[in-house]
Amino acid sequence: MEYTYVLYVGARAEQVWDALTDAELTAAYWGHGNVSDWVEGSRWEHVRTDGSGVADVVGEVVESRRPERLVTTWAAPEEPERASRVAFGIEAYGEIVRLTLTHTDLADAAELAAVSSGWPAVLSNLKTTLETGRPLATEPWTVPEG
Repeated sequence: MEYTYVLYVGARAEQVWDALTDAELTAAYWGHGNVSDWVEGSRWEHVRTDGSGVADVVGEVVESRRPERLVTTWAAPEEPERASRVAFGIEAYGEIVRLTLTHTDLADAAELAAVSSGWPAVLSNLKTTLETGRPLATEPWTVPEG
């Protein structure tokens, strides 16, 4: 199963890349720091910002072409063999960027449903952070469905 989400961000491609790969910046709008050296073949971790050091998601950097494309595997630390794949395409158009997220190799409808609500929330917060300098006042993933 596959999920794709496209949004437009009033930022430069390098800023969008940094918003996906800089641990401090991801921590500001995502509640987790994305930690890696972002070299192809390297490990990456989605680490909680509560000081516990717990990584809720882990994976490998599959493709890393700053500022155009980032592809990683995406797995629970206890089941790294059940990885899905996340690709970010970053395309500059004048003063804006088209950011295309494609999350593939989803195991089932439950995973598809989870990412279908999770990614829009996270990417809305990324967009707001880049365009205003601060994340949304309420973490969008805490807003009830419906």
